[in-house]
Amino acid sequence: MAKKEAKTNAMRMLETAGIAYKEHTYETEDGAIDGVSVAIKCGEDPSQVFKTLVTIADTREHYVFVVPVEAKLDLKAAARAAGVKSVEMIPQKDLLKTTGYIHGGCSPVGMKKPFPTVFDETAVLYDTIMVSGGRVGVQVEVNPDDLVRITGGSYAPIARDE
Repeated sequence: MAKKEAKTNAMRMLETAGIAYKEHTYETEDGAIDGVSVAIKCGEDPSQVFKTLVTIADTREHYVFVVPVEAKLDLKAAARAAGVKSVEMIPQKDLLKTTGYIHGGCSPVGMKKPFPTVFDETAVLYDTIMVSGGRVGVQVEVNPDDLVRITGGSYAPIARDE
């Protein structure tokens, strides 16, 4: 019998907040952990699966943006949503020390410290969306309003087509 993986920090935080979620797991051995591959492996519509992107602003503050996996983050729109002049992606090597998460397993919930978080406005089109569960191979399906509430986030038009 396979040993069940322990809950992630993101899952524990959702449970503590009384937020319902559904855990989805997917195989990672093939190395295909990009968002579209994850959506396909989980049998979900890629427009309903969101990736978590961490940026740094010209003010040196970090901001988190959550966009559909098939889309790109519009950096100008993201900066407007954050109320700063500009944002850029943080170097991948800085992700773990900044958030506590690794590339491919970065969840908007349960980072080392809370950062201002903005979800693309398309999230409101769905009863639930999927985001990383805080570990490569794990996604959580959650109501987007619950994600906004637990992260202290907001909605804005921040995505553009790939």
